[in-house]
Amino acid sequence: MHTNVDLAILGGGAAGYSAAIYAARANLSTVVFEQAMPGGQITTTDIIENYPGIPSISGAELGMRFQEHADAAGAETRYSSVGAIAHNADGSFTLTYDAGETLSAKALIVATGAVPRPVGFTGEDTYKGRGVSYCATCDGMFYKNKQVFVIGGGNAACEEGLFLTNFASHVTMVIRRDEFRAPQGIVNRLLANEKISVKYETSIVELTGDALPSAITFQNNATGEGYTEEYEPGSFGIFVFAGTDPVTNLVTDFVELGRDGGIQTDDTMGTKTPGVFAAGDVRSKRLRQVITAASDGAIAATSAYEYIKSL
Repeated sequence: MHTNVDLAILGGGAAGYSAAIYAARANLSTVVFEQAMPGGQITTTDIIENYPGIPSISGAELGMRFQEHADAAGAETRYSSVGAIAHNADGSFTLTYDAGETLSAKALIVATGAVPRPVGFTGEDTYKGRGVSYCATCDGMFYKNKQVFVIGGGNAACEEGLFLTNFASHVTMVIRRDEFRAPQGIVNRLLANEKISVKYETSIVELTGDALPSAITFQNNATGEGYTEEYEPGSFGIFVFAGTDPVTNLVTDFVELGRDGGIQTDDTMGTKTPGVFAAGDVRSKRLRQVITAASDGAIAATSAYEYIKSL
């Protein structure tokens, strides 16, 4: 089956659905491609407390609201994985997805977001899913009454550390520097929680064991000294929150990447290829938050509308 539309949007997160709402309201035929759940990366966040007008909401619920709003505006969501994108001679783009189905669009908005970044300690990949996790909302329940170590000192790490106290017997924050990078408000809440302790100037360098991990080797970053703590297999888990890597593999031929791996855009969200726009966490940018992604999406859709009308 082949479809022709005005605008194709890769990614159904805050940026993608914000773009879809603006595009559909501008009467552009719009299709959003999302391969998982509506909301993208925010669905792994238990509680969002900094989205204007909504003091507290789960990431999954906010993602569903995004899609419902886009649906009501007239956009279509296809829960499909795009495998390839071709830039046609007439300037349009053909997307191949699922079992060889295709869609052609006059313009493309890349809102594919970013994925969790591994830390790189020995054993991280070996025990992924068997003691190492990157999503507290997804996996926190598996660590009920167990010890949990959270790597990271940023906002996401602090939020997830607090969330994990709902399950874990104790949460230890492992921070490579001598202070948190998160806003002081959430740091104060974290430090006041009796189930949380902090290892400052510390890194995890190795995780060892058999089928399940049973020992963690730490390094004191101030002295360079290492030490190992042993546990019963299956009695603990490590959650990694060390930032994210933008997902750009589908569009590397059409864009330029910044030092952080994100897509470089101008202030219209345009890229080096006419008709290709980028929005949200996939962009090269300083702040990756739900509100900045939504803002990017609105700008990208408006720019895409102006581009399409100029053809």
